[in-house]
Amino acid sequence: MTDRPTIPLPGIPCDAEGPVFREPWEAQAFAMTLALHKRGLFTWPEWAATLGDEIKRAQAAGDPDTGATYYSHWLNALERLVTEKGIADAGLLARYHDAWDHAADRTRHGDPIELKPEDFR
Repeated sequence: MTDRPTIPLPGIPCDAEGPVFREPWEAQAFAMTLALHKRGLFTWPEWAATLGDEIKRAQAAGDPDTGATYYSHWLNALERLVTEKGIADAGLLARYHDAWDHAADRTRHGDPIELKPEDFR
């Protein structure tokens, strides 16, 4: 058992150490959110409201709310706050998304995905 407190997160698989992630990107989105919160980009109540809103939007659009899409909503909430706070605009986020897709397409399964300048073309 660890001495650090865990953040109660309903619907997220956890073990004694904290959240358990299905994919590496989920852990990265989680870590980025905590880092941006720690830097003061947003308050935790602001984060919770934004995430809740993203989940409600998804449910209204037909998301079955099985938990499998939780981190997609998490990422949408993070991107929304980043754009609302002026850290990046939707165009920049789209550019990185497209570059990531390009990098993933050229990467062998199981190898780490690395962005290169040519991924942004």
